[in-house]
Amino acid sequence: MNKKLAAALSGGAVLVLALSGCSSDDGDSKVNAWAKKVCDQAQPQIQKRANAQQTIISTAADGKPSDIQAADSKAFQDIADADKALATAVQGAGTPPVDNGEKLQQDAVKELNDTATAYLGLKKQVDALDAKDQQKFADGLQGVADGLKKIEKMDQDALKKLQSGELGKAMAKEPGCQAAKTSSPAAGGTGSAPSAPAKPSGSASKKE
Repeated sequence: MNKKLAAALSGGAVLVLALSGCSSDDGDSKVNAWAKKVCDQAQPQIQKRANAQQTIISTAADGKPSDIQAADSKAFQDIADADKALATAVQGAGTPPVDNGEKLQQDAVKELNDTATAYLGLKKQVDALDAKDQQKFADGLQGVADGLKKIEKMDQDALKKLQSGELGKAMAKEPGCQAAKTSSPAAGGTGSAPSAPAKPSGSASKKE
């Protein structure tokens, strides 16, 4: 029942997770220092997002409506919190030492905060579903899945500019900005569940 929601997550690259596939050279020391400052703070947020996505994907297999509702609600809250924290990390790192650095920073912060707000909207949408009526719940989930696809594109766009040029190369070699293990299928866009299921920390998944 939750498979469309899981597919929407599994099929898209997720924020800075896409950076793990980039190559890099030595670059400029100031750029590298900026990237390290952001990525050191980003790592726990990337993991939090990965855990949240894993919750949705794992619950999709055989979850009951009430279980799916609880898992998805918490997952969307966690992703929103992570996006807000990522925005704070980018803001706190100061202006990137590259051309148009101030605009790049402001755009990324705004888009991350906008995405967080959108995920909170999805949480409210999920919370409002009638888990006692399976058909209505399934129909409602379709609307949530449609909304998730749009938000995932927002997510991908949020740091796209930061992922280009010198900043992208510098961030790519920082361990903190590399893909979390539980979300490797999302980064690869396979649309399938992870091959090695991980237990989301503090997740609302009922499968355990």
